[in-house]
Amino acid sequence: MEPSEQSGPDSQDVNPEFLQQLRELDIPEDAAKQALRHTQNVSAEEAAMYYFNKLENEEEGDNDLMFKMVFVVNMDLVMGVGKVAAQVGHAAVGLYQALQEKNSWREMAWKWDHSGAKKVVVQGTNVAHLLELQALAMSLSLPTYLVQDAGLTQVDAGSRTVLAIMGEEEMVNNVTGRLKLL
Repeated sequence: MEPSEQSGPDSQDVNPEFLQQLRELDIPEDAAKQALRHTQNVSAEEAAMYYFNKLENEEEGDNDLMFKMVFVVNMDLVMGVGKVAAQVGHAAVGLYQALQEKNSWREMAWKWDHSGAKKVVVQGTNVAHLLELQALAMSLSLPTYLVQDAGLTQVDAGSRTVLAIMGEEEMVNNVTGRLKLL
């Protein structure tokens, strides 16, 4: 066969070493191959995570859940476009690091990452508004991260610039769904 005829995901070769490692975990061969193809043969660990999180969850019926990360910018502060972008970046990194603290949050991060890593930036009124949204999100068991600026450039030290929230899309929409896009 010509290489161009072998381009479908079903014909992609799987790494035999990774396949053997998955088989040693009692993952059925076809499922192991599917997981390796889906994760593009990155590693046996990545494929195993895919299998245990994605393939087994299909049986539970939650594979239709979509996750998203929302960044609420404190519009009461005077920040340039670059400053806002940097603060959203801080919020993304901070929230992603916080997601590593709990197994359920790590699983959520994995599902979010493997379903498109949806991110939305919206406008918050002021620091009180950000704190209200954070309290609501936390009451719904959604992970959050609130950026406090170092004060080296455009805003005072300790200014709360961006709130990051992550979770199942419908739950996050209960917190931020009515806010205007930035």
